[in-house]
Amino acid sequence: MADSDPLTIQQGVEDTATMPDVHPPHGHHDRMDLRRDRLLAALTLLAGIGLLLGLPFALRAGSEFFLPVTAALVVAIAMVPGLEWLQRRRIPAPAAAFLCVLIFLVVINLVLVSIVVPAAEWFRVLPERIGLIQANLAPVIDFYANLQKFIDDSIAMIASGPVAAAQTVAVAAPSSLLDLVATSAPYALIQMFFAILLIYFFLAGWTRLREHTITGRSSFDGAMATARVIQNVVDATSAYLGTITAINLCLGLAVAAALQLLGMPSPLMWGGIVAILNYIPYLGPILAAILLAMGGLMTFQDLWVALLPAIVQIIFHLIEANLITPTIVGRRLTINPLLILISLSFWGWIWGTPGALLAVPLTIIIRTVMAAAGKPDIAGFLFEEGTLTHIDDEVVQEVSPGPARAA
Repeated sequence: MADSDPLTIQQGVEDTATMPDVHPPHGHHDRMDLRRDRLLAALTLLAGIGLLLGLPFALRAGSEFFLPVTAALVVAIAMVPGLEWLQRRRIPAPAAAFLCVLIFLVVINLVLVSIVVPAAEWFRVLPERIGLIQANLAPVIDFYANLQKFIDDSIAMIASGPVAAAQTVAVAAPSSLLDLVATSAPYALIQMFFAILLIYFFLAGWTRLREHTITGRSSFDGAMATARVIQNVVDATSAYLGTITAINLCLGLAVAAALQLLGMPSPLMWGGIVAILNYIPYLGPILAAILLAMGGLMTFQDLWVALLPAIVQIIFHLIEANLITPTIVGRRLTINPLLILISLSFWGWIWGTPGALLAVPLTIIIRTVMAAAGKPDIAGFLFEEGTLTHIDDEVVQEVSPGPARAA
């Protein structure tokens, strides 16, 4: 075989050196990674939106299960400081949990007895007091009747043509109260028993559950963050419920003492109703004032005297809401009023009155977890310059060729 020409070999080497690189530039890989990450983030965002939209309907449809579970978890979290206080006194966890549940049941039973037993008597005498209520409200009824008559006459003079007759719809009443209680009470007792068991086992296994949750993290920073979130949730929930319970108890006792001076029957019952309804911000005190007005109309002969119990409750509530609670609770547990109203309407729509009672504690728990975990930056995902523009500029700079070198 003939030897190759040196000029030909040299020309081949030069052609090989000047061949373009067939491998994609480094910036191309960065662009593909960026598109893949944004696609995964978009899918995660869509899945989160779907879960967020479907969760309320699932909670509402499954209220027979989710309501007692949620209420039991909120109560158990609020009782964790008491459990830990008993454990520091060398009381075993099962015994400490049993003592906490026992104290809780005793308090609940005392409250129910002080409210339910007198309330049953009020319901019994209600038909007999209808005449007294009508007599007290006669001036107000006459005023609005005359006003309505004036409006109807004015409309009749202006409007032309026959007025359609109002249609009446008959609403079927329940067959019997005994039948209603017999069908609903066993189910309510089962839910209550389930909630009590859940509280006990949650408290009994709290220490192991917390340790397992913390030690299950893969890194030390993750373990510390988890421990901090758990402690913040317990502290915030127990501090709010403990403080608000003490305030509501004092408010109920003050209202009961004032009603006793006014001669209102069953003052402890009314004080308990005021204390319980005060757990529902804004709406609870209004309902308490309406109930006290009805009780006053059933008791006193004069209209203005009958309204005194409701006026007393409103005065005490204004003092509590604007002076006592802000001073004691402080800014640490203060929640935006708009957020409270949204939470009340949301949880009230899902679970009714129990949901309204749980609205603020659940808001505190969710807000504490969100503050520790970080809020999702949806606007940043959609419009952040560093995500959409700045990184692309860097990729473009890496892909674009640099200035030509001097030969």
